Amino acid sequence: MAETVKLPIIDLSSPDRISTAKSIRQACVDYGFFYLVNHGVEGQLLSKVLEESKKFFSLPLNEKMKLSRKHHRGYSPLYAENLDPLSRSEGDSKESFYVGPVEGDMAQTNLNQWPSQEIFPSWRLTMESYHKKLMSAGKKLIYLIAMALNLDEDYFEKVGALDTPSGFLRLLHYPGELGCFNEQIYGASEHSDYGMITLLVSDGVPGLQVCREKFNQPRLWEDVPHINGAFIVNIGDMMERWTNCLFRSTLHRVMPVGQERYSLAFFLDPNPDCVVECLESCCSPSCPARFPPIRSGAYLEERFKLTYGE
Repeated sequence: MAETVKLPIIDLSSPDRISTAKSIRQACVDYGFFYLVNHGVEGQLLSKVLEESKKFFSLPLNEKMKLSRKHHRGYSPLYAENLDPLSRSEGDSKESFYVGPVEGDMAQTNLNQWPSQEIFPSWRLTMESYHKKLMSAGKKLIYLIAMALNLDEDYFEKVGALDTPSGFLRLLHYPGELGCFNEQIYGASEHSDYGMITLLVSDGVPGLQVCREKFNQPRLWEDVPHINGAFIVNIGDMMERWTNCLFRSTLHRVMPVGQERYSLAFFLDPNPDCVVECLESCCSPSCPARFPPIRSGAYLEERFKLTYGE
């Protein structure tokens, strides 16, 4: 049995932004994960998104495959993805659906794929509404993260990360019954997220685990409990890189628990042209930059190729 981790809770609506920024800094240094409450996303909308997601995943496979993943948008079936390239498993036991940016650059928004409006009349509207709400909450959080790094609160705006940022919503379904296999099957094998920050919410079914010390062997995994209405936020590899490893991008995985599980992950990443290089507040003569500068879009493309074997 895994231990249970006690993650910090961050209140996005708190008027004391300096204190909130300090709490975020501590959470990102110690855990790389925290809960986010009072984020402005209504419970009714969350329930609606989960309901619409379940409807789509309940379609026959041949119907879902009509919207198969192109340009990181659309449907990925079971075992299409292996988040741990070192794993010998056939892939992760989850299916997913990606929705890319819904505002801004028309060339980007037009790449999205949508189920038939006749079958799902409110599906697109629900997902677009949720995407916009998450983008708004994510930007507020990024301002506080800048303060947590002893930078101007609009720092990420000024370096071009937040003018047309890249926001991807990912609907996830983990089936309850996996049959009998000779090898360990994961809902999502161990990985760290690639980008800036991720905001995750689930239907309450357990399974999410974190490993705080990714370089230690054997690895110690801890269960992340569900808090109704709270998002679970985690730092991605790109933010770890930006902060010269001050903020940790923590390994996590989803273990099958014999129940169906639905979750919604929102990945907030910089404008693809934004250059990610060590922040001045995170390096010094005694702690020089560990990574060369890289363009955000190029970095993410490389990571996606490894995951999908493209």
